[in-house]
Amino acid sequence: MFSNNSVTEFQDLLANPIDKFLAISNEIGGLVKEQCLLVRKALDAQLNFLQLASQSQKPNDSKLMELLRPTSDLITQIISIRDKNRKDEHFNLLSSVAEGIAALGWVSVMPTPAPYIKEMSDSAQFYTNKVLIAYKDKNAQIVQWAKLWIEFLGQLQQYVRRNHTTGLVWNAKGNSLNNGTSIGLPPPPPPPPSADFFNDNVNDNSSKQNAANDQHAALFASINKGTEITRGLRKVTADQQTHKNSSLRQSSMVPDRNRTDSTGRSIGQKDPPKSNPKLSLEGKKWIVENYSGRRDLIIDDTNMTQSINIYNCNECVLTVKGKVNLISVNQCRKFSIIFDNVLSVLEFINCQRVQAQVNGLVPTITVDKTDGIEIYLSNESLQCEIVSSKSSEINVSVLNASGDYVEHPLPEQYKSVWTGNGFKTIALDG
Repeated sequence: MFSNNSVTEFQDLLANPIDKFLAISNEIGGLVKEQCLLVRKALDAQLNFLQLASQSQKPNDSKLMELLRPTSDLITQIISIRDKNRKDEHFNLLSSVAEGIAALGWVSVMPTPAPYIKEMSDSAQFYTNKVLIAYKDKNAQIVQWAKLWIEFLGQLQQYVRRNHTTGLVWNAKGNSLNNGTSIGLPPPPPPPPSADFFNDNVNDNSSKQNAANDQHAALFASINKGTEITRGLRKVTADQQTHKNSSLRQSSMVPDRNRTDSTGRSIGQKDPPKSNPKLSLEGKKWIVENYSGRRDLIIDDTNMTQSINIYNCNECVLTVKGKVNLISVNQCRKFSIIFDNVLSVLEFINCQRVQAQVNGLVPTITVDKTDGIEIYLSNESLQCEIVSSKSSEINVSVLNASGDYVEHPLPEQYKSVWTGNGFKTIALDG
């Protein structure tokens, strides 16, 4: 059963060091003050959620998403302040908060939420270190501000490790929320593609993600065995060793270089050499390639004659401002793109787990050999044509009358019937 002491402990965590942190934020002023006022609201929303969990049984997924939306919406607003003000003098401060606030998504991470918080803390510390270096001998107040933020994230990790070791604990004997009324907070639309896309965030409740978390936990458990990990291995005798038995070197035990693995790459083929990241304008073509883990890529000096070619970018977010002719995304994984207007086509080729959000217009989107894509359409782009081939898990979200995104999966199955002159093919929605 959920311990009410854990709610009290979380309240104490908000009193110290958060109260001091927010007081300094207020004195710094500007966008830092604005952003940290939302941090306070997000923490209060999480406190309300924890109090509800202490009194209730775990609800179904749809109800859980409804309960998490207030926190999710605030996290999106906090990140948006950073993304919209990259030229602000306190950009590194805004980034410290934007990267760290995603740690509140621990409530939906199973089975090990504490390491997730550590990852978010490390992302935040990348920017707080910049703050400490920049203001070390200039502004002791901002230096303290940065230290308090990292201190809070560290204490949050310890709190979760003590009270919710394997995931958020609900009250098994509490009230049922599935048939109850809403908690009274208006549900905002789900957030667009963001940095949270790369983590176990509040919007990721799929069975595939849970399976991935289980695999990670099993891996770490094996590592923690130390030398004990080899105890279960079978001893290889001399006649089974390739270097002592020439016949084995000619047998089928040697990998066939014509065989391929699950990624389509030949077994035994060496990985291609790593290339340096590149973001540059060459003539009328923007080149973005070989980035990994960059969530702050932006192209804002554009015109309608230019195209954007994106290649081999993994776990990145790219924002494109203005109007361009074409955007091509090729061989990218866990990549998100947010753009205003495209005159001709947005295309995805050989990608995995990608997202796209259009804020203005795009006439055509093509998806080829891509597994797992989420497309968020604006009201202006509802006439967009989406052409797909050899792809799976294509989901398109559009806004309803209430301003909420509603997801529509595109068919992956088709039925063909002989008509006498040829075959007629129709999509099977179910």
